[in-house]
Amino acid sequence: MNPEGFWQMPRLWWRERWLLVGFVERELRGRYVGSIGGLVWILVHPLILLAIYTMVFQAIFRVRLPEMGASPFVVFAALGLWPWLMFQEGLQRASQAIKANSTLVRKVAFQQELLVFAATLAAFAAHLVGFLIALLALALFGVDIHWSGLPMALALVAGLFLFTLAVGLCLAVLQVFIPDMEQILGPILSVLFYATPVLYPLMAAPEWLRGIMTLNPVLHFVEPIRAVLLGNAIEAETARPFVLVAAPLLIFPALLLFRRLSPYTEDFL
Repeated sequence: MNPEGFWQMPRLWWRERWLLVGFVERELRGRYVGSIGGLVWILVHPLILLAIYTMVFQAIFRVRLPEMGASPFVVFAALGLWPWLMFQEGLQRASQAIKANSTLVRKVAFQQELLVFAATLAAFAAHLVGFLIALLALALFGVDIHWSGLPMALALVAGLFLFTLAVGLCLAVLQVFIPDMEQILGPILSVLFYATPVLYPLMAAPEWLRGIMTLNPVLHFVEPIRAVLLGNAIEAETARPFVLVAAPLLIFPALLLFRRLSPYTEDFL
């Protein structure tokens, strides 16, 4: 793909914006809104996970981490769990976007990256609604949510979306040529979940391990989102370089790889 063609992509996307809107609507209706199971996935599933983690870590193991400060475990975990679920499901849906729409890809000529964009956007939109509902519920139960940090938290979510989209674009097109990637992604996400400070603060990890853990890009979103909502804006400052520079820039090589390989996907679907 030549550079001139690359810079023409925004114009092509704008021309096909109606198609993107249709894809997003289809994702939301088919996956989340069109069935009772979809509603359960958005709202009840994260609450069940949160209840299980709270029972295991607080009631059974009785974990008490001074690094959490005054925040109860259920609040601490909730503010990290929803951003993680946005990333996890966004990446899983994005990685399947081309393969799941193989008939459409073979029969209709359009910008295939719109499928990945729509899958990621729908997953983030659905879980963001659940996250905002959870924040309101916590506030109603007396948790001191720092609403002044919400704009920064949403900016971090936007950065997480760009990062997820970039990785999703790569996985979506590579999975057409390497079918085993679907089986590999699940275990990788399971390991990555426990390597991300969702259920514990980073400072609770051994010092020798923290440097390795900071190589995990998702950490630079989850911890700061929680920090700004709990009123620790200083901790969130460390995420700004990654959110403002690194995450957006990842889109360019991801799109280049996608556009380089996408003309050959029809032969392998």
